[in-house]
Amino acid sequence: HWHTVNRLISKKFASVKAQALTSDKAADLVNLDDASNVRNALGANHDTVYFCAVDQWGNGCSMINSNYMSFGTGIVPRGCGFSLQNRGHGFASLNCGAHPNAIGPSKRPYHTIIPGLATYPGKDSLYGTFGVMGGFMQPQGHAQVLRNMLDLGMDPQQALDAPRFFVSVADYSIGENIFETMSDRPKIFLEAPLPEEMAETLRQKGHRVVSQVTGMKRAMFGRGQIIRRDPKSGVLTAGSDPRADGCAMGF
Repeated sequence: HWHTVNRLISKKFASVKAQALTSDKAADLVNLDDASNVRNALGANHDTVYFCAVDQWGNGCSMINSNYMSFGTGIVPRGCGFSLQNRGHGFASLNCGAHPNAIGPSKRPYHTIIPGLATYPGKDSLYGTFGVMGGFMQPQGHAQVLRNMLDLGMDPQQALDAPRFFVSVADYSIGENIFETMSDRPKIFLEAPLPEEMAETLRQKGHRVVSQVTGMKRAMFGRGQIIRRDPKSGVLTAGSDPRADGCAMGF
């Protein structure tokens, strides 16, 4: 099944999924098994914090924390100053039967806590620590900022500054109650200033596109931090996302 971890990260699975892609037209449907049984753990307020650190010896820490949905469960343990997280919201509904994301003992829900850390190929030396928080934008954001650095030669700050796209089955463009906007046909959101010509090309191929996303709605594209290490000199370069209030600093 697609949900086993070993198969999800296998080259064979990646090859099979790649063969299903075409640059000529949009896919007809999103395969969610049964869209009514899959809870999309997206919310207007994620209340997530990501930070990373790298020391002089090249040891890296990539950390993400989220109580989820404002105050999480709204439950504060007696005598403690924090609320319990609400990631259980990401489980499939109780009537979904044998769905792999069904709630059960010793299980974690399908969720988006994905701090990133990469090493150089064939080595155990650190390439960098990175994270793009923001619900289900996280894996998409990771892929985009890594490609910006690895394929396009950007430094960490340039990689974070660059405009992004977001593919979502929930519509962020019409308000905050996105759980009522779920669809089996996703939309592609394009951050300004990605050109309108790009949007029109995608529309001609059958994609549903929301272009020129600006202002506060740019939060849908995530907020990230990156530290990259040069394997020879040990020099660190870092960047912090302009879409949020973080910073990069050395001490």
